[in-house]
Amino acid sequence: MAYEMQIRQTQDRVKIRSPWAAALLPIVTLGIYHLVWWYRVNREMRDYGASKGYDLGQNPTNSLLALFPGSLIIVPPFVSYWRGTKRAMGASRLAGQEPLNGWIALLLFLFIYPALWAYIQVSLNHVWEAEAEPLEGMPAPPPPSDQMPPPLPPDEPAPPSEPPSAPQP
Repeated sequence: MAYEMQIRQTQDRVKIRSPWAAALLPIVTLGIYHLVWWYRVNREMRDYGASKGYDLGQNPTNSLLALFPGSLIIVPPFVSYWRGTKRAMGASRLAGQEPLNGWIALLLFLFIYPALWAYIQVSLNHVWEAEAEPLEGMPAPPPPSDQMPPPLPPDEPAPPSEPPSAPQP
């Protein structure tokens, strides 16, 4: 489920999306969802950057056109993914969050495309959770689960042990 939110002190909206949707829906929709997703996340990063006074992209349509029909030229999609990943890293830094790791992003890009899309979406979700508020009348995203595992039960005191006896001759 996607949760629509509004960037603080602006009218710009962002969505917290499921990383599973970002990774799997492009496969189910034969790539159409990926094009829509790529445009929207680039637009959200542009709007967020503008609200903070930073350049996180100027034209999300160019990012989309680099994928299609730019993929016919081969190079533009690589540039678009590289710049989009850098924008996601910049958005994380602006929000005071830990940015996604560029090396992990590169490995995911080389070996598992859909995992890269999910990785970018998870990073953006953290930014939006920190920098946006739910729209009026819309449900808020669930709070992050407690990251700490449950504590162990207290140990029962061990009975006093007898000192080891010396071996009998």
